[in-house]
Amino acid sequence: MITARQFKSGFVIEIENELYLVLGSQHTKPGKGGAFVKARLKNLQNGAIAERTFRPEDTFPRAYIETKKMQYLYNDHSTYHFMDQSTYEEIQIKKDTLGDNVKFLKDGMEITASVYKDSIVGIALPSFINLKVTYTEEWIKGDTAKGGSKPATLETGVAIKVPLFINTDDIIKVDTRTGGYAGRA
Repeated sequence: MITARQFKSGFVIEIENELYLVLGSQHTKPGKGGAFVKARLKNLQNGAIAERTFRPEDTFPRAYIETKKMQYLYNDHSTYHFMDQSTYEEIQIKKDTLGDNVKFLKDGMEITASVYKDSIVGIALPSFINLKVTYTEEWIKGDTAKGGSKPATLETGVAIKVPLFINTDDIIKVDTRTGGYAGRA
């Protein structure tokens, strides 16, 4: 158990059966009234960020998150199947636990799973991945009225903006943190 006074960036705490990552905290003692701790928290289940205020003596269980290397195998609509790289056990994860990461999952991709009390609470993709462009419109030289970018559909089904010189069947590097084009592969 830790108190709100002990919050530091990077701590993971449990509040009302949900896990929160402490992004920052500030202990304040106003001239009038009691002291309080204002904390910026990220919900690890849904990714929502919120600011909450606590009394310094409020206590919370500290959650220790274990990381595991896993390989993405396939999905069947709402369930995604992964293989634990150390035990070779197949693990199923619901789509809502994965969040926006599903749009960049590619067969055979290695990911890092965050595990708390034997259940997966989230995954982290590699920062950059290579994906094939399955469709984009042809570019006509001198046609820059659109602002220098065009939509492209990638092999995972996600559509992103790419520079005009990218063509269908090109392999590009995508930044999974921003969901944007990062260069040619």
